[in-house]
Amino acid sequence: MGLTKEQIAQRIAKEVKDGYYVNLGIGIPTLVANFVRDDIDVEFQSENGVLGMGPFPFEGEEDPDLINAGKQTITTLPGASFFDSAMSFSMIRGQHVDLTILGAMEVAENGDIANWKIPGKMVKGMGGAMDLVASAENIIVAMMHTNRAGESKLLKQCSLPLTGVHCVKKVVTDLAVLEITPKGFKLLEKAPGVSVEQIKNATEGTLIIEGNIPDMNL
Repeated sequence: MGLTKEQIAQRIAKEVKDGYYVNLGIGIPTLVANFVRDDIDVEFQSENGVLGMGPFPFEGEEDPDLINAGKQTITTLPGASFFDSAMSFSMIRGQHVDLTILGAMEVAENGDIANWKIPGKMVKGMGGAMDLVASAENIIVAMMHTNRAGESKLLKQCSLPLTGVHCVKKVVTDLAVLEITPKGFKLLEKAPGVSVEQIKNATEGTLIIEGNIPDMNL
């Protein structure tokens, strides 16, 4: 069956530690803020100039002036601050962000990521992803394991224009949690109800399986 997008975000939220400064990319990553534990102190940064983002607002409580980098309405926590893009990217390029969570169209077994452009399709721009992947020490990708045609998005080599090289540390999909290692995708956990064989069949890149693979703890 596999995980929903919300469950992928819920699993990634377990990677967020007390005291972290975290940047959330567009798509599934924006959902992570809804699942972070209440007993830890985390600051969410958005490259459009916000530090201290909270969960999404309830219906009817949206403020159109409060948005994230994906133009979704957000809430802010006490002490939140707002600043221009120059300050925001100084934080990113200065490596003051502890964890970056991004979506992706493709991830290669060596940690390359493609997440900004499909040739022939119009895009508004690359956004902040290239700065984020070039500067962050810890990058986790949230994505579906296959595309709509059922083809693997975890590849030996990316076919789309790259956003960054050798930068992804971990991938969480609707089927599995995988770590990028020098030998390929190491399978750490599987989604409840999903078999190792299903993950094998859905992964084009080199898949490393060692011992019994536990189910994700959501």
